[in-house]
Amino acid sequence: MNEYTYPILLGITAGTGIRLLLLRTDYRQYPTYLHGKIIHLSLGLIAAALGTLAVPSIMEKEFTAVTFLTLAASQFREVRNMERNTLSELDSYELVPRGNTYIEGIAVAFESRNYLVIFTSFVVTFAYLAFNVWVALGCVVAAIITSKLLMHGATLKEIVTIENSPLYFEGAGLYIDQIYIMNIGLPERQKEILEYGMGFVLTPKNFNVRSTIANLGQRQAILHDVSVSLGVYRDSGTPALVPLIKRDLSDGRIGVFLLPQDNDIQRAIDVIGAVPVLENAIRMPSEKDNSK
Repeated sequence: MNEYTYPILLGITAGTGIRLLLLRTDYRQYPTYLHGKIIHLSLGLIAAALGTLAVPSIMEKEFTAVTFLTLAASQFREVRNMERNTLSELDSYELVPRGNTYIEGIAVAFESRNYLVIFTSFVVTFAYLAFNVWVALGCVVAAIITSKLLMHGATLKEIVTIENSPLYFEGAGLYIDQIYIMNIGLPERQKEILEYGMGFVLTPKNFNVRSTIANLGQRQAILHDVSVSLGVYRDSGTPALVPLIKRDLSDGRIGVFLLPQDNDIQRAIDVIGAVPVLENAIRMPSEKDNSK
């Protein structure tokens, strides 16, 4: 026991607690329970220890110990690669895959949360040693609030208006509110689609949103999340029953064609609205400097 014992324990506890707070298995069932959580909690504990031990090392003028932080950064980049590779392998077995953009967003989130743990542990330990335990506990509360804010990114309901629209055929063409979806020639498939299918129109609330929802990765994320939540009426080898999203080229709206096993319109609207806006899909064409 020495002067660093309690600050180190508090820093490691705070950092690991933040990682536990950020580690949530939702309707997408990722990370998996229980082994996936154990992996990420273990990495969170390591990150918390690195962030905490950096403070006593600096105070004792052991500056070489801080180089372990650079080693940690390279290791946590491997976390990103691990998540990307794992999800990419699993994606080929999904009836409605996540898509590369969604996978990359998940991988980035898992990497960045370890850096947040390091920063939290560093600040809490420094506050304990430089001031007192009450200031350190205040930093813990601030870290919890910050983590809660970072957990909840933008969702589709904030940037689009979601409306249910009936499906209909003109000849062999499937349409949603004059948005062409695909060509279905077999009468039995047309009957299945009209019986089990649902259509929705997503109208962008501003010009920037047009480019965001036009992104193919963002569209695939919508299809995957809805299929996970409501099920999907299809099996492998039935391309005519694949959910699709097509764009109205004139005004930027998108038509969402779904084949859910649970035909609950309101629930489908809620699920579509809760789909995260992928960071890699966000575009801001209105921010362009017209003088350049």
